[in-house]
Amino acid sequence: MTGDFLDEVSIKVIAGKGGDGIVSFRREKYVPKGGPDGGDGGDGASVIIKSTLTKNTLVDFKHKRKFIAEDGENGKAKKQYGKNGNNLIIEVPVGTIIYDKNSEDMIADLKYPNQIVVVARGGKGGRGNVKFMNSSLQAPRISEKGIKGEEIELKLVLKLIADIGIVGFPNVGKSTLISRISKAKPKIANYHFTTLKPNLGVVKVDIGKSFVVADIPGLIEGAHNGTGLGDRFLRHIERCYAIIHIIDIAKFEGRDPVDDYYKIRNELKKYSETLANKKEIIFGNKCDLIDQETLNKNISEFEKTTGKKIHPISAYTKINLDKAIGEMWTMIEPQRMEYTRKIEKMLKKNSDRIKLKIDPVRLDNIDYIKFEIIRWSEDVYEITGTGVEKLLSKYDIEQKDARVKILNTLESSGLSKFLAIEGLKEGDTVYVGNFAFEYIP
Repeated sequence: MTGDFLDEVSIKVIAGKGGDGIVSFRREKYVPKGGPDGGDGGDGASVIIKSTLTKNTLVDFKHKRKFIAEDGENGKAKKQYGKNGNNLIIEVPVGTIIYDKNSEDMIADLKYPNQIVVVARGGKGGRGNVKFMNSSLQAPRISEKGIKGEEIELKLVLKLIADIGIVGFPNVGKSTLISRISKAKPKIANYHFTTLKPNLGVVKVDIGKSFVVADIPGLIEGAHNGTGLGDRFLRHIERCYAIIHIIDIAKFEGRDPVDDYYKIRNELKKYSETLANKKEIIFGNKCDLIDQETLNKNISEFEKTTGKKIHPISAYTKINLDKAIGEMWTMIEPQRMEYTRKIEKMLKKNSDRIKLKIDPVRLDNIDYIKFEIIRWSEDVYEITGTGVEKLLSKYDIEQKDARVKILNTLESSGLSKFLAIEGLKEGDTVYVGNFAFEYIP
């Protein structure tokens, strides 16, 4: 895997606002008193997240954390509708899990390519004045504003989609192994500490047969609790079909292969029973560094103590690597072939073109609202509350008929009664939004 590796990130997405409907009247040469012709605003664009096989890291979100979709276009004269905003499609690697950052609820788990999820809906466009014309209102001076789109903070967590996860203590030869059996080019050195990112490699077995291995950064004791970097990377092998466990069978640095094996197994079990129960092959690496007699002795001690079979290899000199690849493939072949069939079927069924019918964000009809009265001074008051805010977000109080509709809604909700209870006097100033009225009992 080249470039930066990023497997967890927070982003903010904002869907588009609906376009405003407009107040307009026909202005034609031979039609002196033309009727209303203000068109509706277009719907705001939604934000969609789509999984793709072309990415294997969240590095695209390293510097860009805010995504804003297009607003809908305002309505036009001659009953012309505004254009809808183009939906914003954000691509993420297959294996990405999407969470609501604030509630920590999971929104989607994108396990397969071309899966899509709408994470923020655009707002509905407002109606133009032509929609308000009726028998009692022949020349309406009222239109609706577009509704704001949804916005949400998301946490994206990537779990690599690999067939086999390679685990083991630092410096046991994981990076060397993956570089020998695939075309991956991880950094290789005599590190006694864990490297900072996993590496992916594609291993070719035969024509049309291949699998993906993930070299998971070296684990240390306490990894499941966050010690070192292990807990951050353990999740990457949760989706694997099997685990390759690398042991330094040569005891090259004085490590005990049995002790190392049990420590890593303990970390896997404490992190997840599912992880601990996966199929496993144990490879004893660095067998080229000791003679055959010592190798046989070390293998016998390991197998007698653990009851597990260990396969001697040398990642550096490629001893037994062809045999090791064959054993890996045999272990995962049934699941791998089934997954391939499922992917091919899904890609054939779902084209890259996304055709979605997304219901935009709408405001319910506001016939009755709750409000409160704030007294700012002896003769100045304000009508406020969430219901009032909704009214003001839907209608432009500067428009004559919109103003009438807002005041009629407030009146039917008991405004006069509440103003009288508050003790307002004739001539007092009452604000609704930025518009001031003179109170007349």
